[in-house]
Amino acid sequence: MTSISYASLPHLERPSPARTELRRRHGWHELAPVGGSRKIEKIEFGGRFSSDGTFKRVTAPQTVTSAAPTMVSDLETADSLADKEKMLANYVPVFVMLPLDVVSVSNVLEKQEELRRQLRQLRAADVDGVMVDVWWGIVEAEGAKCYDWSAYRELFHMVEEEGLKLQAIMSFHQCGGNIGDAVDIPLPRWVRDVGESDPDIYYTNRSGTRNREYLTIGVDDQPIFDGRTAVELYSDFMKSFRANMADFLDAGIITDIEVGLGPAGELRYPSYPEAQGWVFPGIGEFQCYDKYMKEEFKEDATMAGHPEWDLPDDAGEYNDKPTKTKFFAAKNGTYLTEKGSFFLTWYSNKLLMHGDQILDAANEAFLGCKLKLAAKVSGIHWWYKDDNHAAELTAGYYNLNDRDGYRTIARMLARHDAILNFTCVEMRNSEQIRRAKSGPEELVRQVFSAAWREGIEVACENALSRYDRRGYDQILKNARPNGLSRNGRPKLRVLAMTYLRLSDELLKRINFNVFRLFVRKIHADQEYCADPWKYFKPITPVERSKPAIPMHEILEATQTMKSYPFDPETDTSVGGAFADLVDAALRILTSSFD
Repeated sequence: MTSISYASLPHLERPSPARTELRRRHGWHELAPVGGSRKIEKIEFGGRFSSDGTFKRVTAPQTVTSAAPTMVSDLETADSLADKEKMLANYVPVFVMLPLDVVSVSNVLEKQEELRRQLRQLRAADVDGVMVDVWWGIVEAEGAKCYDWSAYRELFHMVEEEGLKLQAIMSFHQCGGNIGDAVDIPLPRWVRDVGESDPDIYYTNRSGTRNREYLTIGVDDQPIFDGRTAVELYSDFMKSFRANMADFLDAGIITDIEVGLGPAGELRYPSYPEAQGWVFPGIGEFQCYDKYMKEEFKEDATMAGHPEWDLPDDAGEYNDKPTKTKFFAAKNGTYLTEKGSFFLTWYSNKLLMHGDQILDAANEAFLGCKLKLAAKVSGIHWWYKDDNHAAELTAGYYNLNDRDGYRTIARMLARHDAILNFTCVEMRNSEQIRRAKSGPEELVRQVFSAAWREGIEVACENALSRYDRRGYDQILKNARPNGLSRNGRPKLRVLAMTYLRLSDELLKRINFNVFRLFVRKIHADQEYCADPWKYFKPITPVERSKPAIPMHEILEATQTMKSYPFDPETDTSVGGAFADLVDAALRILTSSFD
């Protein structure tokens, strides 16, 4: 049978996958161009050619008469399917964070019937999956290398039964002491025992106050945990997770591994701890005064030819304003001097190396698994519009008006093909107090642009619980910054959105109805799609990380570039301010029924 070359027939368009499927199903071989003759040279109703060239089932040259409407209808169906394929490229999957204590501190999956009911509600709302903290302090609580995954296996099995996917966080931090922490889950007891004799394993501020949320970067390579380094502790935990969750990994239930890299699981220093009295919008404090980091700084300063330099002693306290400190002063501030620049570069570089080292261990642990690695970056939006960016600097993000502090992170993540997960996408500038000089909208644009320019995917979260339509509209705008594309995947689109957090408040009737609409809109008004291949390139097995990037090449990414333009509002709104007023009235009227 003669094959047709579309390149040789410019008046014919190459058929879409949907049309190709219809032709295969019906046995069509070619249709006349639209507007041309309705004659089809041969219609084959299935069967095959024999060796003598004779087709063994019905074939008949004929002019289309009554059959024409059916074929036109099928072509319209093909066009409809092709349009749907294009629209699915706009689809952003939605995950919902499970409660922090879904597995109790005693390593028990509690309230199982209630949880199953809630998972079914999420699935009925077309939610794609859930995110869960896998707590180091729970799984390895009984002793070094004594892992108990039983409660998490129960949880994962329940999630699988309810038709949801999983994003698993390797939570190497303490729960408690941060915004939204409703429970206390400390680091493993045997780790804290080391801290009793050596409190410098924890981050420390200038006044000597220890922060027990997360081990200091200073012990990443110190074999003080019964012969293991901190990085080896994290690596062994992840390897055990893979070995014990192999069935869920093989089944594709676990789609993402978010690697905890600091307090709250974020790649940052614990510069603004509520447990130590920090209140928004305080600038926070540098956290590098443990003996290990002090020694490293002195060595590096000496190698740079300045043995006289010490860590900052003029950067203020947690709740200061930048103007009350010498370090962040607008005129002749220390941060503008050679000494200040050296310190800030050293401080932020240590964070980059920490993230790179642990992600490399994660890459080895999950090599060959069909999933994506991810790392979370904190949305520190207060003082963003001040020249000194004080709150970002104390957290380890060396970001100034003339220096990009986020593209360096993205370049490091690109080595591991890791997703950059960013928070605060629900926030608007107009919602912030003026004295905080906040810029969440500009910050989101900068961070997203940095990641996309470095060729990595972006995922996003809301930083605070929101149930209002304006909050959802802001998320939608940031998820697809230039709106829907009707010709395939939009140029700018996040990989996934994770909603904080599953709660009784979210499941109240009015709140949940609005949430369901939000899910529909972020899905680009498409039906739930269980196959990520249809809205994202195939997830391939994790390959070994690329070779280490020299620090000077990473720092080339500090050159500032203009952020990509974002539309002022979403083109898939869930209703806006007036609808919020109606919702508020309905909440009052129906509150007694929830």
